[in-house]
Amino acid sequence: MDVLQAIRTKLEVKEYDQRPVPENVVRDVLEAARMSHTGLNSQHWRFIVVDSREDLRELAEISRTGKWVAGCSFAVIVLTNPQYPWHELDAGRAVSYMQLAAWNSGVASRIYTGYNDEAMRKKFNIPAELHIACVIGFGYPARKILGRKNRAPIESIAYRGKMGVPYRLQ
Repeated sequence: MDVLQAIRTKLEVKEYDQRPVPENVVRDVLEAARMSHTGLNSQHWRFIVVDSREDLRELAEISRTGKWVAGCSFAVIVLTNPQYPWHELDAGRAVSYMQLAAWNSGVASRIYTGYNDEAMRKKFNIPAELHIACVIGFGYPARKILGRKNRAPIESIAYRGKMGVPYRLQ
């Protein structure tokens, strides 16, 4: 799939069917994360793959905003090192790459950031020095998704040279 086409059609999905995602696709998702850029090439992120039904259910239980993750084929907990001022930007880059790699194989995804920190750290053995950036759930969508997005036109969000001068093709 063309990258721009993937960006145009990728939607956040929270209803998944029960088909397992093949291990090679999970590996591609992790490879996409590994290949994402980090400030000073620090590669400080870490990723926990959660793929057992029991662990996915527990991940949902300790979530405030991601109860739907129980229905996923797998999830990835994204961790960063907050000693780097750009750690959240690096997490975002890894997340975007993972989601696009998954979508390239027809696997949908969604993120959440609301969770019980103490329970998450205890259950998944996450050290205190790492920041839990988010959880991404992955799976095949339960129903066909159209991939249409309602977005503002470029001229209303981008400017040429300075604020107030709408970006237009020259």
